[in-house]
Amino acid sequence: MNKLLSFVLSAGALAGGTALAETPALNLMPDGSRDMYVGLGVQSAPRYEGTGSRRVSALPVLQVEWSNGIFISGMSAGMHLSRSPTVEYGPLLAIQPGRDESGTGLGPDGVGTSGIVPLAPVQRMTIRTGRLAGMDEIGARLQLGAFYNTYLNPQWRLTASLLAGAGREHDGARLDLGVQRLAFATGERHRLSLTAGVGFVNRQFNESYFGVTQEEASRSRFRAYAPDGGLQDVHVGARWNWTLSPSWMLTSNLQAKRLLGDARKSPLTERSTNTTVSTAIAYRF
Repeated sequence: MNKLLSFVLSAGALAGGTALAETPALNLMPDGSRDMYVGLGVQSAPRYEGTGSRRVSALPVLQVEWSNGIFISGMSAGMHLSRSPTVEYGPLLAIQPGRDESGTGLGPDGVGTSGIVPLAPVQRMTIRTGRLAGMDEIGARLQLGAFYNTYLNPQWRLTASLLAGAGREHDGARLDLGVQRLAFATGERHRLSLTAGVGFVNRQFNESYFGVTQEEASRSRFRAYAPDGGLQDVHVGARWNWTLSPSWMLTSNLQAKRLLGDARKSPLTERSTNTTVSTAIAYRF
């Protein structure tokens, strides 16, 4: 159970930006059983990747894992196919949040579907005069891919996930490579887990979220910009879980990301380093 506690994830790990699809550790359970956490909290995050503007939002929390290996973890879902104690792999699905002129997440039909509920309503005037005024809206995207994790020892694992389907034309792809320190005790009821990693993207991904087309340049304040793919960011994170009772837990998360390469040089990027902080209370069923 301690492994599972390390990866209770919020429904919008990085609101308004790239959601890092972390996979929970394989939890060998009796056939037909499942382990589930649900809860609600609050998050402070950038409105979109590279912005200097932030927003505070209500944050749903969800993690479910079944004995057959299927799991739902925040905005991602997948299935463990390996039964090895040192290797994990399988298919992975994840939602890439959308973006409108204010940085608010949009679904394919233009309705906010990122799972983040703003604490204050967004006015139409805010959208028209937003930081990204004149830029095309990008709807939320369903990404398909796979993950592969290997354990160096019971406390440390290397992780890799590849997802495709993001961006304007659904042809953006992202590869995440990382290292994770699974939960270790910092007190009788407290556990801490750590993560660090790098993200690589293809040209289509960077063009969608950090590029400016000639048409967008003609109607916005930004110059035309055509980024290439490659190393996009480095990121680190820490998660603190406080077990209040066998059923209740307070989970808090800090994520920091620094944009690199062509993403950092984009005219859309106001701040190359941003942090996301959240805290939530979750109930275990």
